[in-house]
Amino acid sequence: EPGEIEAVLTDHPQIRTAVVAAFGDEEDRHLVAYLVPADQTAGIPSVTDLRAYAGSRLPAFMIPSGFVELAALPLTPNGKLDRAALPDPVQNARAEGDFVAPGTATEVLLADIWAQLLGLERVGATDNFFELGGHSLLATQIVSRVRDVFGTDIPVAAMFDHPTVAGLADVLAAATPGATAPAWTVVSRDDALPLSFAQQRLWFLDQLEPGSVEYNLPMYLPWDGDLDVAILGKALTEVVTRHEVLRTRLVADADGVPHQVIDPPTEFMLPVVDLSGCAEPVREAERLAFLDTMAPFRLAEGPLVRATLIRLGEGQHLLALMMHHVVSDEWSARILQRELVALYEAFHADGPNPLPPLAVQYADFAAWQREWLDGEVMEGQLAYWTEQLADAPVLDLPTDRPRPPVRSTEGAMAPFTVSAETAEALRALSRSNGTTMFMTLLAAFNVLLGRYAEADDVVVGTPVANRNRAETEDLIGFFVNTLVLRGDLSGNPSFTELLGRVRHTALGAYAHQDVPFEQLVDELVTERDRSRTPLFQVFFSYGTGEGEQVRGTADAEEHPGSAPGQVAAVFDLWLMLEESGDGTLKAGIQYSTALFDAATVERMAGHLVTLLEAV
Repeated sequence: EPGEIEAVLTDHPQIRTAVVAAFGDEEDRHLVAYLVPADQTAGIPSVTDLRAYAGSRLPAFMIPSGFVELAALPLTPNGKLDRAALPDPVQNARAEGDFVAPGTATEVLLADIWAQLLGLERVGATDNFFELGGHSLLATQIVSRVRDVFGTDIPVAAMFDHPTVAGLADVLAAATPGATAPAWTVVSRDDALPLSFAQQRLWFLDQLEPGSVEYNLPMYLPWDGDLDVAILGKALTEVVTRHEVLRTRLVADADGVPHQVIDPPTEFMLPVVDLSGCAEPVREAERLAFLDTMAPFRLAEGPLVRATLIRLGEGQHLLALMMHHVVSDEWSARILQRELVALYEAFHADGPNPLPPLAVQYADFAAWQREWLDGEVMEGQLAYWTEQLADAPVLDLPTDRPRPPVRSTEGAMAPFTVSAETAEALRALSRSNGTTMFMTLLAAFNVLLGRYAEADDVVVGTPVANRNRAETEDLIGFFVNTLVLRGDLSGNPSFTELLGRVRHTALGAYAHQDVPFEQLVDELVTERDRSRTPLFQVFFSYGTGEGEQVRGTADAEEHPGSAPGQVAAVFDLWLMLEESGDGTLKAGIQYSTALFDAATVERMAGHLVTLLEAV
């Protein structure tokens, strides 16, 4: 919200007027503040001071990445702000007062990588990655770019331990060559195409429970204004043509071994449902959308993506998309939305397809994954997890009802909000302790679970985008992986001490995130218990609003106050938190209604908010 940012900056005693403008496309969008000082002689504060000032009043994603000092704002002849006359931020953005230019060739290359991913015009050798707006997902992408540019693998932990360009350059200089992942290649489509490890697990679960809707992924796109249905259908057809995985079925051969089968491109069918004549079109649309979530996919028959365009009224439409998880994840949903809008706008203007061709596809990733995670690499990473999860306990939370012998997927959602004041205090705590918000929130959740279960050893699952190679960043597909994080609450640690433990555990997990969760289950679970999920029963996810979270937080908004059975509960409990545009944390707890009453989970949410306010 530029107005909110402008109001905060104008409150600074050294600033008379502020205007905030956004630059860059959707993926690289960043904010620049144009400031008129209260005293022209003194000028505006240093960027370090401005960022600290804004950071104490705004969430991290609302802090401008650049600051431009102006003697006065440019105005039109009728006295209004002339935004077109604002100077180019590339040439005029104010740098840090103590800006240190990158010196060596390595530092220059690293600074370019950071600037590109952070949406900044320049990065100094001593600038702190996290103070510039970095987070764990961007750190993973930095590592991916470093691998591509320098041919060297460094752990994600290096970004936390050495969060400056100069520090990371030293890490690279001291790095010793290790196992190098094979390069991606386009595999022959004439050969049998293997499933990725993640697809293989969901295919196996589908064999155990045919017709399950547990892994249906809904995606709803409101479309206001004039809409050309034919052009939208053409844009959808182009997206499905562009991404082979959206034309893929999972088919078992004569020996029962599943493979990916890619169907040739065809016209994507887009049925239209007109609800404009209904008394309550929005409620009827919600009913139809819910019914669609309950309609299963058949993995061998396909298609594994479908859509319906719902007309709510004049100039009001809702595009309801549904995909099975074996072909998509939340990152993929953002790619689909971005490409669909770009294609629609291009086709609507009678232009060509504006998207660059994809060099590789999801089937190529699956083949690469099978080759990479073989032999020594898999053995080394499995050894880490075997040690990390040795004798890990089952989290025994008190429930309102006995656990059924077979886990039920009937669930509901308890939404809640963490105030902007509390959220900002948590961000400040994270900065002072060298952790991310993910780590800080997870530490607090561990405390809550430990108290409920009266345990000092807490095991929680969490998603990781698993797009730690540049080739994956523009692909639709099922990449997301699950990490198992073990929280050590023994010895009654202070919260600062616990943050250090969680940080250490998370960084170790990031360094070994290549092992598919399904491989961990096969390796570590000797006796399957159908009453609970393997390895952990409670899930945690956090998103910055910029792509860091993987799946689920939106459910807290899409299913507010859901009745039992209206949400497919994947775990006993799933805590979801996401940064919101107003500085608060949008949150929700998805829970199994076979185990918990709504009042119990709402009370748990209240206890968590109290705990977050106290830390």
